[in-house]
Amino acid sequence: MSFGRVLLAIIFPPFAVMDKGCGSVLIVFLLTGAGWVPGVIAALVILNRNLK
Repeated sequence: MSFGRVLLAIIFPPFAVMDKGCGSVLIVFLLTGAGWVPGVIAALVILNRNLK
């Protein structure tokens, strides 16, 4: 997880998870719409997990 991704997750969370799949973007977008903090937390969790 690079500094740029973390900064992007803080500023606008859905853009940070664009390459993680449609479901991740949708979840983060909905959580960001419900409140900025849940969207940031979800984006950071998704970026932090290792998908192989």
